[in-house]
Amino acid sequence: MRFCTAINCIDGRAQLPVINYLQIRFDVEFVDTITEPGPNLILGEQTNGVLVQSILDRLKISVEKHHSVGIAIVGHQDCAGNPASEEKQLQHIKNAMSFLGQHYDNVEIIGLWVDDAWNVNELM
Repeated sequence: MRFCTAINCIDGRAQLPVINYLQIRFDVEFVDTITEPGPNLILGEQTNGVLVQSILDRLKISVEKHHSVGIAIVGHQDCAGNPASEEKQLQHIKNAMSFLGQHYDNVEIIGLWVDDAWNVNELM
């Protein structure tokens, strides 16, 4: 069994597109999901230490127990938890990727943007 991890918004509209994308992207059967409203904002700015630590604690289980082969941090249009512009949310994703890389330099970390048609776009 192979796993990867999605740190995604609680918004149900973003769940299946991201899971389907990640199963192909990382060639895995299972996607562990860590959900919060606006996780790209939470990890991108790290102003709420309790939420940041909660995400890291759950991520640790996925990486250490399920041997996650990749981590995706996700943002999406029309996000109630992060109502910032697309440009600002993309910056949050990049900042979150950098932050997560400080904790997991041995696991591939990618950023995903889910657009207004619910298509998943990987940040390059």
